[in-house]
Amino acid sequence: MSNENYYIGIDVGTGSARASLVKNNGEVVASSTQDTITWRDRQDHRIFEQSTNDIWSKICIAVKEVLSQSRVPASAVKGLGFDATCSLAVSDFDGKPVTVTKGKDIGNIGDRNIILWADHRAEKEAQLINSTGSIVLNYVGGTMSLEMEVPKILWLKKNMKPEDFSRCQFFDLPDFFTYKATGDNTRSFCSTTCKCSFVPDKGWQEEFFTKIGLAELIDGGDYKQMGAAKGKILTAGSPVGQGLSKQAAEELGLVEGTAVGSGLIDAYAGWMGTVAARYKENGKLSDVLPSLDESRHRLAAVAGTSTCHIVQSREGVFVDGVWGPYRDAAFPGWWMNEGGQSSTGQLIDFIITTHVAYPELQERAKKENSNIHQVLLEVLQQLCKEHHAETFTELTKDIHFYPDFHGNRSPIADSRMRGSIVGLELDSGLSDLARKYYLTLEAIALQTRHIVDEMNAKGHAITSIYMSGGQAKNIPMMQLFADTCGMPVVLPFSHSAAVVLGAAMLGRIAAEARALKGPEQGDDMWKIMVEMTPAGTLIAPAASPKVKKLLQAKYKIFRETIEIQKRWRQQMEEAAR
Repeated sequence: MSNENYYIGIDVGTGSARASLVKNNGEVVASSTQDTITWRDRQDHRIFEQSTNDIWSKICIAVKEVLSQSRVPASAVKGLGFDATCSLAVSDFDGKPVTVTKGKDIGNIGDRNIILWADHRAEKEAQLINSTGSIVLNYVGGTMSLEMEVPKILWLKKNMKPEDFSRCQFFDLPDFFTYKATGDNTRSFCSTTCKCSFVPDKGWQEEFFTKIGLAELIDGGDYKQMGAAKGKILTAGSPVGQGLSKQAAEELGLVEGTAVGSGLIDAYAGWMGTVAARYKENGKLSDVLPSLDESRHRLAAVAGTSTCHIVQSREGVFVDGVWGPYRDAAFPGWWMNEGGQSSTGQLIDFIITTHVAYPELQERAKKENSNIHQVLLEVLQQLCKEHHAETFTELTKDIHFYPDFHGNRSPIADSRMRGSIVGLELDSGLSDLARKYYLTLEAIALQTRHIVDEMNAKGHAITSIYMSGGQAKNIPMMQLFADTCGMPVVLPFSHSAAVVLGAAMLGRIAAEARALKGPEQGDDMWKIMVEMTPAGTLIAPAASPKVKKLLQAKYKIFRETIEIQKRWRQQMEEAAR
């Protein structure tokens, strides 16, 4: 085994850190997942905080475990890559964590130094930024989300002592971990352009930072606190520094100098780990190897707590309410757009667990030695028989659900949007829970179509959806996506491995680029992706003409619901003046 080359992918998700040991052909040899800590504030539902120290310690455990499980020597690991959530990590210039929790300790050295992506404390700061009319807004769909890093940095400035703020380095989380691993704080195009307001081909915008009250970040053009100034920025998988530092290598159980690839935000790693796949249809594997050009027709939907929708294009495409276009975020010279839903997996769990029939659902699943999703599916099938319904969509035709309980990321880009259900009955039983469960899946699918429609209307040419994440194992949901969007959905070989596989590809890209003593080009990166991506399974649209009409009517109502909510909000704001 030691004669083979291996790569380690490290995925830092919302609630866990995972490491996988991967062969050249994409086979995952061993994996380990460790839970991480998230702190909430009981008085403020907007607050989500984490710790880089906690996450790094869990990464080290996970890496050592995969080496132990596989019995692969550390010397056989030729490269590693990191992906992480798009969260703000704050350290001083020695790499020590700086506390981000509001109160007396903010700005001090302390564990709680990550403002998680889901944290919504910076609403006022985002509103200020969105009032500037700056060029940076053109590259985030016209509206900057409060989930991005600059609003959070501005919030920290308002709440820290100036002397504490001035000693901070600000990282999007993937870049923090390549820094932690190598001691080199070179930033990635993915993190800086996608989440930190670095404008493609133009760089940091002095006028923007001055206008919003962050002029000190400019630092004479050095942007020391933000990094990525004066050409010090890398595309995905480019080698970072001299590879693993001595300290990081010892902590991980790897060899000093092992290549480390410039990182990706987790959703982009999911894109990298899925869109180069061939697929099986009717059990037969397509014998056509996809070309790099084919990537522009394939939307990656990375679906976990939230969902990101990523597509690549040769030219920049501007889409209102959709982030980007971002140049060089993954491939040199290519552009990315990113749509998103702030709450999908989280929303499904919320609808199920807050229903009064949830204990009954749990008890039945336990009694039948099943899981709650399978039981809900069986209840829906029984309801179809009782009501002579062709599909589950007929069961929900008189109920309409708008899903933005946690605001809208795309394509409305309005954090004030909220959820609604129209068509409620006096029913609190398991059948009602099953309907509401399917209604939630339906609403997520309708919103996915809304995002895809807006992207294609502005110049993209999306013809298929490549799924990854936990939702990809929910086959009825995936069929609903295909039927609602009117295009095939391709499921990955492993729903849970796609993101960490993308991270491992970064390690291989870095190792091979360093061996060749030059940067990888797009075609070379694509070849690695094709070689390392296992075949997926295609789910084709299969709705009958009747169901197509129902879904089309649901979609029209879905779009009307958005306008009604906006109008009602305006009426209430006027009444409150």
